[in-house]
Amino acid sequence: MDLFHSPSRGPMELGEVVEDILNYVSDDISRIYKLLVGSDSHPGGQGTCFVTAIIIHREGKGARYFYSRMTEPRIRSLRQRIFYEASLSLALADRLNEALMEKGVHDLPVEIHLDVGTHGDTRDLVKEVTGMISGSGFDARIKPDACAASKVADKYTK
Repeated sequence: MDLFHSPSRGPMELGEVVEDILNYVSDDISRIYKLLVGSDSHPGGQGTCFVTAIIIHREGKGARYFYSRMTEPRIRSLRQRIFYEASLSLALADRLNEALMEKGVHDLPVEIHLDVGTHGDTRDLVKEVTGMISGSGFDARIKPDACAASKVADKYTK
């Protein structure tokens, strides 16, 4: 998960993504920003496609996003896919936090968006998956408040 894609900037390494995020934030320091990470997956004939997205949201004034895509051998179990998605998001959130701290940025907490909700097939997994994320020190959001997973990452899984 070292190569990300930006719709406006093309392929980028994680370090370039961090720099772009910091530049975006410094363009308008009067705004409030949220850094969001989320993953989604889609099983297909060639395996299961996993997409992890990073969104820097300038509240009230738009956002930028980056995504990384990879294919793993087909995972049929919904439970296994959801936990793998969560672990991908958690690993990336850790790497982002580390990269931001190396740059001296300590006030841009990462929020992890999970592709689970209180309705549908994933409702039985909500407590377990959010507990895993919260226990790791991150805020967890579920659908319908999980746009990084359910909107951006989902868009690129097909």
